[in-house]
Amino acid sequence: MTTRAAHTPAQAQDQRGEHQAFLLLRTVFTVAPIVFGLDKFTNLLVDWTIYLAPVATSIVPLPAQTIMYVVGVVEVIAGIAVAVRPRFGSLLVAVWLLGIIVNLLVLGGFYDVALRDFGLLVGALALNRLSPGTGIFR
Repeated sequence: MTTRAAHTPAQAQDQRGEHQAFLLLRTVFTVAPIVFGLDKFTNLLVDWTIYLAPVATSIVPLPAQTIMYVVGVVEVIAGIAVAVRPRFGSLLVAVWLLGIIVNLLVLGGFYDVALRDFGLLVGALALNRLSPGTGIFR
């Protein structure tokens, strides 16, 4: 299939809207993971360890804060990946959010945050669909 350039004003408007949605989603999914990832090192926004299920520290024999440092590094990398390769980065963020959701469900008591993260996961998948390129790594 070939894609044709927009021929009508309505088609051009649709393309502009899709591009604007792409830019909004790419910006949010670049900035948010980087900000939240960096905050894992400072805990200015929240003490992130409260969101870590105890089973995580039993599986990974590290203190909760050390695990949060690793989480922070992964989140910064995910944000950079969205900026550079949005089609791949958006999938990375979606999978990461799925892991966070599972952790929150296991932890219990943070179902509202898990639901919010599910909404973010859907947004990351929408970004993937709007991302230009034919391959997963574009």
